[in-house]
Amino acid sequence: MDSDSSATTGGGVGTAISAVHVDIIQTHILTRLDGPTLASACCASSQLHILSQDENLWRDVCNQTWPSTSDPLLRHLISTFPAGHRSFFSDSFSTLHHRHRSQTKRQLPPPPPPSELISAIDIHYQDHIILSRIHRTETVTGWFLCSPFRLDLLEPKETVPTPIKLDGANLEDNLTLSWVMIDPTQNRAANFSSRRPVSVNRHWLTGDIEVRYSVVLAGGRKGELVVCEAVVTCCGNSKEGGELQVKDVSFLMEDMEGKNLRGQQSLVILQEAVRSGERRKGKRGEERERRGEFLRMKRERRERNLRRERTMDMACIAAGVVIFLAWVFVLLRR
Repeated sequence: MDSDSSATTGGGVGTAISAVHVDIIQTHILTRLDGPTLASACCASSQLHILSQDENLWRDVCNQTWPSTSDPLLRHLISTFPAGHRSFFSDSFSTLHHRHRSQTKRQLPPPPPPSELISAIDIHYQDHIILSRIHRTETVTGWFLCSPFRLDLLEPKETVPTPIKLDGANLEDNLTLSWVMIDPTQNRAANFSSRRPVSVNRHWLTGDIEVRYSVVLAGGRKGELVVCEAVVTCCGNSKEGGELQVKDVSFLMEDMEGKNLRGQQSLVILQEAVRSGERRKGKRGEERERRGEFLRMKRERRERNLRRERTMDMACIAAGVVIFLAWVFVLLRR
């Protein structure tokens, strides 16, 4: 049934949405919707499609979802997106999904490299914001291009207090992270973090809790994969009622050889993912499964390399023995 027509429900006559005053829809209905529901409202009717594209609505949705978007720098960048905050929400709400390069319809020319990448990081525990920051990363110096790619959000010895109690903290289910990167040259963004952790481990010596979030992407070469990992390290005193503190938040990229990618390699992969990466809201636990598959492939490659090295060692030893015996034989003939 068309949403613009009247509907009869439970023996009574329903009121069509078109009969509701526009001011009521804008002020009392659309402002109460979250991002996914507001996006669905755009498809409900032509009237809602027009009303749901209001920039102020999407700005409020973005600010509620990612408090970091209220930063003046980020607000200015989002204003350059094709549809402003609506475009930013569309790019960033769903995480990236790995897609083989052979699945890409056509190879587009690479975009110009940006002079910097802007990261918007928001960490929540349940409905409480723990940390919200903007991180700027220059991408043109030789130090960035040639060094291992790693972003550190906190300064050394800096800690962020949280209301999370050490005893009974359920980080795996309740600690969520969003790491959105913005490419100013493309006016696009992408979320490079799984919403929920793929692993939560306690260090056996220090007692620190390491929470990992990851996204697996296509690498620079065909068939290669890389993993983007955001790591949140928490510490806390062991006394009863002690609270956790965030002591480190970092982001890095690792290839199937177990090596951290250099800045230049990472920049190419990040830009490609922002431009043409597939975005979707997968089922819960899917990111953990993809990371497990990545680790399995990484382990198999390491085992193949070890077998190849052992074979080459044996061949070198055999060749050395043959040469030695030939030399002994020559000496005996004299």
